[in-house]
Amino acid sequence: MSTHPDDPTPRAAGLADAAWDLEQLVVALRIARSGAERRDEQRRRERPSRDALIEIARGLRSALFPSHFGVTDFTDASIDFFVGNTLDSSLRALEEQVRRSLIYAAGEDTVDAQTAVERARAVVHDFATRLPAVRGALEADLRAAYDGDPAAQSRAEVLLCYPGITAITYHRLAHELYRLGVPLLARVMAEVAHSITGIDIHPGAQIGSRFFIDHGTGVVIGETARIGDRVRLYQGVTLGARNFPVDASGAAIKGQRRHPTIEDDVVIYAGATILGQITVGHGSTIGGNVWLTHSVPPQSHVTQAQSRQEVFADGLGI
Repeated sequence: MSTHPDDPTPRAAGLADAAWDLEQLVVALRIARSGAERRDEQRRRERPSRDALIEIARGLRSALFPSHFGVTDFTDASIDFFVGNTLDSSLRALEEQVRRSLIYAAGEDTVDAQTAVERARAVVHDFATRLPAVRGALEADLRAAYDGDPAAQSRAEVLLCYPGITAITYHRLAHELYRLGVPLLARVMAEVAHSITGIDIHPGAQIGSRFFIDHGTGVVIGETARIGDRVRLYQGVTLGARNFPVDASGAAIKGQRRHPTIEDDVVIYAGATILGQITVGHGSTIGGNVWLTHSVPPQSHVTQAQSRQEVFADGLGI
């Protein structure tokens, strides 16, 4: 209903006076939705919550780094209390989201309610046992960022300000969920990091120790990528798929490797695109804006000009 005093045609509240037949429109849209979609709507009350995952991820990060993301004025006793309380609430909330995810992901296959509760509890128990290892891995990532960037003035600056550290923090948590069989939750957590940082890391990607993404915006790392130790990426790098197999109907076949392997001590500069199930040998340097679709041996130095020369030498790309 219009409430503006100068509106010459105020309308009464209610659907009857609408300029369209809203009731028939709603019915038509219901019919237009597929049967599977309507059945999916019946499960919506059990779907995981993105907002809940955001709070869980924040809580876990606070528990991992309480001096930076927790409250101020800690004592030795109060910091342990904060960590314990934050972990307990975050893990309890995660257990509920895992339960929902197990039911939601089952689709038309029903999951017994008690079974979902028990599986969720087991998943979160295993996840919790891995948190000390995640914290150790992140400490190594922090050291790599601080040691590898002359602009970094302190460890606190790296942890609080560097988008690459935020992205790898979320990724290492999401990757554990992925490994434990709740890929939907893992993907949601990864997308939370993507929206915050502009860095898109699929939770299935395997990433080694002392990983550093400098600047970071526009980095994309695919699901089956494998990254070794002491690897550094710059902004705009893509570790993607060149192509993927399809079935007889043309649908993508799931679960097959299609992304690069980056061995230890590799540096990949801004804008480089590395595609397909290829290997970049250890100690290699890939220059900016390189388009790479073939494996290179260890200690390679690949520049854009070299890549073009190789392509044109074989008569391709002309």
